[in-house]
Amino acid sequence: MTTITPWEVKGNVDYDKLIKEFGVSRIDDALIKRLERHSKNLHCLVRRKIFFAHRDLDFILDQYEKGNEFFLYTGRAPSGNTHIGHLIPWMLTKWLQDVFDVELWFQFPDEEKFLFRDDLTLEETEKYTYENMLDVIALGFKPGKTFFLIDTKHAGIMYKEALKVSKKITFSTVKSSFGFTNEQNIGAIFYTAMQAVPSFLPSVLHKKKMPCLIPHAIDQDPHFRVTRDVISKIGYYKPASIQCRFLPGLGGMDSDGKMSSSSGDNATIFTTDDAKTVKSKINKYAFSGGQATLEEHRKLGGNPDIDVSYIWLTFLEEDDRKLEEIYEAYRKGRMLSGELKALLIEKLNSFLAKHQQSREKARKNIDKFIFKV
Repeated sequence: MTTITPWEVKGNVDYDKLIKEFGVSRIDDALIKRLERHSKNLHCLVRRKIFFAHRDLDFILDQYEKGNEFFLYTGRAPSGNTHIGHLIPWMLTKWLQDVFDVELWFQFPDEEKFLFRDDLTLEETEKYTYENMLDVIALGFKPGKTFFLIDTKHAGIMYKEALKVSKKITFSTVKSSFGFTNEQNIGAIFYTAMQAVPSFLPSVLHKKKMPCLIPHAIDQDPHFRVTRDVISKIGYYKPASIQCRFLPGLGGMDSDGKMSSSSGDNATIFTTDDAKTVKSKINKYAFSGGQATLEEHRKLGGNPDIDVSYIWLTFLEEDDRKLEEIYEAYRKGRMLSGELKALLIEKLNSFLAKHQQSREKARKNIDKFIFKV
């Protein structure tokens, strides 16, 4: 059984079905070409349609082309250490900030997982917030144009706006959107009002209506569907959004859905994993699309479409030609599963070596990113 909510993803995800169920629009070639006109190098996550759906992305481009600046909003609810799957939406967000030279408002709703999980304290989410901030900064977002909002610390400027949102959301809407029962705690019921605030807070602060674009994984769409219904009622633009596919856990999408920091260390590559740990996890746990024996593999070839190492490379390898060569070599049996895993290990460890250096430097720069009231 497939489950897709903002708090849980399990099973084999049918993205075509999600487009219909969620009411999002597919990112077509015409929209990709519009993005390409504004960038020197179209991001591989867009080229390969890993970011595959949107709401009103065309409106954002219309506004930008008319000279109306938009802003970006994304976030991370801290509940554990950052893993590679978390980085995917942030990588595209970084590219968008660079291409359009716009502000990013990055929310750390440090109350969310405390409200939805019994095993987390606010002290623990505070610790994870700090660790997660290091990973965001390490990706190279622009200080001065990137503002961190931490719900428990910025409640003074967020709560008043959240009240305006909450007044427009009924309990029946929340129940139907998120599957809540009467046993749900009231903090969780109110939470989506807080998550809506960054989508219009810059408009409040700048004292002008500003379009908002939210890059996020598709499981978070229910929050922003509710947000879109409400924001126009309080005088602001509906936030646009662009949604991505999930990076599967090492066991594959059928077994454990998206990568999760709570699904066990063996299904996950964390940004703090060392090279030896990465090699061990990939070699031992990454689901293979290869044949049972070397002889069969050479004869029949592997299936890159279900091989986790290849799927991960579609997210991480920027060179289209190299990726195509890997696909064909594996499919025709010229490349073995172990060799494919070795390519992913090399890619991950090269990336993580640089990321971890930047992450350490970020410790001195966190204060530059936290929004000052």
